[in-house]
Amino acid sequence: MPAGTGSDSGLDLEDFTYKLPEELIAQEPLPVRHESRLLFLRRESGAIAHRKFGQLPGLLQPGDVLIVNDTRVLPARLLARRSSGGAVQLLLIRPAGDKPNLWQAMASPLRKLKAKEVLTLEPAGSQSGSIEIVDVIAGEDGHKRLIVDLGPPQDVHALLARSGYAPLPPYIQRDANVEQRASDLDRYQTVFARAPGAVAAPTAGLHFSHEVMEALEKRGVEIASLTLHVGPGTFKPMSGPVSDHKIEPERFSIPERTAEIVNRAIAERRRVIAVGTTSCRALESAVAGGRLQAIDEAETSLYIRPGHAFRIVKGLVTNFHLSRSSLLVLVCAFAGHEATMRAYKEAVARRYRFYSYGDAMLIL
Repeated sequence: MPAGTGSDSGLDLEDFTYKLPEELIAQEPLPVRHESRLLFLRRESGAIAHRKFGQLPGLLQPGDVLIVNDTRVLPARLLARRSSGGAVQLLLIRPAGDKPNLWQAMASPLRKLKAKEVLTLEPAGSQSGSIEIVDVIAGEDGHKRLIVDLGPPQDVHALLARSGYAPLPPYIQRDANVEQRASDLDRYQTVFARAPGAVAAPTAGLHFSHEVMEALEKRGVEIASLTLHVGPGTFKPMSGPVSDHKIEPERFSIPERTAEIVNRAIAERRRVIAVGTTSCRALESAVAGGRLQAIDEAETSLYIRPGHAFRIVKGLVTNFHLSRSSLLVLVCAFAGHEATMRAYKEAVARRYRFYSYGDAMLIL
């Protein structure tokens, strides 16, 4: 799958930078998912309106097709102890090959960890467990990572369910604790999550409640799903020229039914609206001859930046993203740089909540 596309039109990192007061970074989800605010941006005119997410069905048209990412976030944050008693925190990143028990992981502190060392997991419930360090490697970003063995393959999900915490992003500033574990595992997950494999949430989907899903269907909006297992690279800041940024590969699949629904909508000139940058990247990664291809499993490193010709996506539901991030670059590519940055400036002025547990944008 393509690793990058488009021209940068003379834009550099400063062009994707904005000032955000720290208190606007949402630290907790709202009690009701669809009570989040929704900034509605028109692509052609740049006009901005302010709504609640629960009003989304009325902003769409009968016949619109909404594509959601049904990946399920794993409890990928683990707290462990070395035999010496030292504490280690791990974040599972992605499978290491085709064995379901072997995973790449980030660890802190990492310096003294060695291959063949066994770590005892801190119990989040009544039972603990253990994992073994298989190897210490250099990751694609040049930083050291672990390869860990989570035990018998058939027990991996049970181990994570017993000991893992929600892999909340670093800007949500709180330590993992047993009291809040169940709440985070529920709310850092979409209501349509199905396929386990993500280590970060497709956050645009977090605003959807069962009530909103029912209202969309009554409105005549067709809903279909794909799967893209979100990796930690989604939070990776850009540090060099915009054109040099690399996206870490992420696994995705597109069912036959979804391809049929999208291709029928294209033929009938109906809008295909991606829920989240993850759905957008998966759709735009799987186009051939102007049609969406069904894909059993593949990887994409597609980096969408200004100049990209969107071949499938005509609308986007998305959260507010970090300054200097590839996700903000994608939104600018879709809605236009000037209109996007103006919308972000207005969202800050109107005290919208930002990032994973924050508010949303609708771009049509």
